[in-house]
Formats: sequence, structure tokens, C-alpha cells
Amino acid sequence: MRYLPHTKEDIESMLKVTGQESLDDLFSCIPDDLKTTEDIDIPQSLSEWELNGHMEALASLNIACKDYKCFIGGGSYDHYIPAIIPYLISRSEFMTAYTPYQPEVSQGTLQGIYEFQTMVTELLGMDVATASHYDCGTALAEAALIALRKNRKANKIAVSSLVHPSHRQIIQTYISPAGYEIVEVPYTKEGLTDMEALKKMDDIAGIAIQSPNFFGNIEDLKAFKSIADDKKVLFITSFTESLAYGLLKNPGSCGADLVAGEGQSLGIAKSFGGPGLGLLAGTKKQMRNLPGRFIGKTKDTNGDDGYVLTLATREQHIRREKASSNICSNNGLNAMTAAIYLATVGKIGIREIAQQNHDKAVYLKASLEKSGFESVFETPFFNEFVLKVPDGFEQKRTTLANDKCTFAGINLETFYPELKQHYLFCATETLSKHDIDQLAKEVQ
Repeated sequence: MRYLPHTKEDIESMLKVTGQESLDDLFSCIPDDLKTTEDIDIPQSLSEWELNGHMEALASLNIACKDYKCFIGGGSYDHYIPAIIPYLISRSEFMTAYTPYQPEVSQGTLQGIYEFQTMVTELLGMDVATASHYDCGTALAEAALIALRKNRKANKIAVSSLVHPSHRQIIQTYISPAGYEIVEVPYTKEGLTDMEALKKMDDIAGIAIQSPNFFGNIEDLKAFKSIADDKKVLFITSFTESLAYGLLKNPGSCGADLVAGEGQSLGIAKSFGGPGLGLLAGTKKQMRNLPGRFIGKTKDTNGDDGYVLTLATREQHIRREKASSNICSNNGLNAMTAAIYLATVGKIGIREIAQQNHDKAVYLKASLEKSGFESVFETPFFNEFVLKVPDGFEQKRTTLANDKCTFAGINLETFYPELKQHYLFCATETLSKHDIDQLAKEVQ
């Protein structure tokens, strides 16, 4: 690839327009001590094949999960991605599509979002879903803002301490400039959000509970809905593993007013932690409070199906002071990826994948317990769980990563200082019985 600099004639022509005689005059506003006087040490140019080789050598220094056995989750999960998805999503119609400023002209984009929103509402059991969020954390923060704006008498929102730690930080970042606060609800010895502590909290605008929670345990969402109703506040649920609802009762059936979640598991590669896909859904009652766009299906003048931008409560479409959010991207490619994934695997496929995740996690937990690990919570979980590890595990974990291409668990002390020697383990359909047996053998 060639770099074509400005010619001498180009520079003289531009200087005439700016009124300077030389480039030194053009940059005279920059203090001399900030200017580089020596030649910049830039390597010589490379041929195309030499550059490709250099980039491949750099890329080989990175670790890819496809080459490693991954027993970690914590909000980003290793799943099989059907071959049809990267093929379809790389088509130019999807890959290069941009947010349409004349929406009805872009029928393909609108249909894609419509199908995505339809399948998300079915998965979560909600009435409406938006398409505009970067990840679960930002979607959850938007849900918290909805609750706070709706209940103007309260400036606090109750958030379970078992909501993903990063997502709690994002909520804080969103709401603190407006004078709002988070009240964290502690967890019990069973690894669940403390209902009794929550019942004693007053002057809150909403309740946010993650299920499965950060420890992987399944919360009783219906019970929290009752608490929210008693306090007359919005009930918000969140999740990081969307495939869990292939087995679990969805949030809608448990009475959630708003649901925020992560859609990375729906055909999206982990890719160094991003980008993710924020899912945000709600009841019809909350539709005009939700940020993002809603796509509807109608008939055109010829009687054919057509898709329209039914509602968009974003500053991009309405006056800034009336907007519910300043989000300016709809993560369209990732939303399309999730839609293709959901359509590809279908209802039966999602249930089968979810069952494999749960069953392999149960087997992994039992195998590690036989190797000397201690069970911490006797609570139903999906595909993640917490164990107390024996002395010397940290060194074995490092050796496994360096020599055996295996990632074994997340140290929870980083997020919960009281949980020393406690690790969060995860199993998905990508792991075989042999992989699990091998890990249990290595850590003995």
C-alpha cells in the first residue's frame, strides 16, 4: 500500500489560502519546546507479503479461546457459532449498512431489526424490545434511569450486589451526575440476594436483580416482583447469559417491568471482550420510556408487507430535551447476528444448548469437588458456580494457562474481598467430558 503525501504545489496552494508563507508559519502557534526537531524513527516500508507476515506474527502473540479450554464466564461466554452466521453476516448488505436517516427507504435494515426485536421479546417474555444498546451494562443503566425518572420522589435505586460488578459501575457512572445513588443489596450465605434486607429499604425508585446472578445462582424473581409491587416501584431484571432462558422461566413470566441483558452468547464472538449486544425489553406500559427504536410491520399502498420506524425516543429523531437517551448507535450488525443465530438454532436448539450448558456445569462441579474443591452454595445454578479452592491452586492455574492451554476459573476476591480462595467456574457446550476430566485430574 502506497502513501501519497501532498506535493510541493499542493502545499503552496493551501498556504496561499491560509495566508501563511511557510509551514513553519502555519505551526507558529505551537510552542517550540513541544515541536519535534529530530527525524521520526519510522521503519522502512514493507511489501504487502512482508506486512502480512509481520501482522500475523503480532497476532500470534495473542491468545484465542478456540485454541484454549475455557472454564471461565463472568459475563462473556465461549459458545459454538454455527458456520452460517459468519458467512451471512459478512455479506455487504449487513456488514456495511449504516443507521438509516430515511428509515422507510431501508426496508432490509428495518426488517432485520423487526425480526430481532420479535425474537428477543419471545425469548424474554416481554411485550417490546429495543435495538440500540452497546452491552448489558449500558442497557441496565438505561433501565435504572427509567425507574429514577418515573419515581421523582426517590433518588436511589436498589441494586443487588450480585449484579455483575462492572455493570454496577456503569450504572453509577450513568446516574451519579444527575444526583442519583445506588443502594447495594447484600447477598446471603446461600449466594442469593438478601430479600429481608431489601424489604427494609425505603425511598427507592426501583429494584434491579440479576438472574442467574454473578455467582451463577438462580434468583427467585417472582418473590422480588412481590417486594417491588409492595413498594410500588419498577422491577428490573438483568442477565449476562442469554441462553439461560432456554431452560429457565423468562423474566416476563415472573412479572418484570424492564429486562436488561447481554446478547453476546447469541452467535457473537468474545473478541477480546467486545463488542457485546445490549438487550433491553419492557412491558407496553414502559414503551415510551424506553430509549432506542421500535420497528413495526404494516402494509404499503399495494397491500404488500412493509416495515416502519414506529417509535424512536432518541435525540437523533426528536428534540434533545425530550429524548430518553443520547444513544446514537443501534449495534445493528450484532443485532443482526443475534437474529440469525436465534433463527438458525430455533426454540428446540436453544433448549438443547442450554441443557448441555447446565449438565456440563453440574458434571464439572462434581468432578472438581472430587479433586478437593469445596462447594460453597447449595443453590440451583445454570452454567456457572462458585467453589473454594485448595491451597496451591493459584500456581496450578497459572501452569494450566501457560503449559496446558486451559483457563480455570475467575478469582472472586478481585470483586468480593471477603471471598478469598473462591473461584467462579463455568462450563458451556464447547467443553467435552474429556476436557472436564482432564482439568479435574490436573488440579488434584
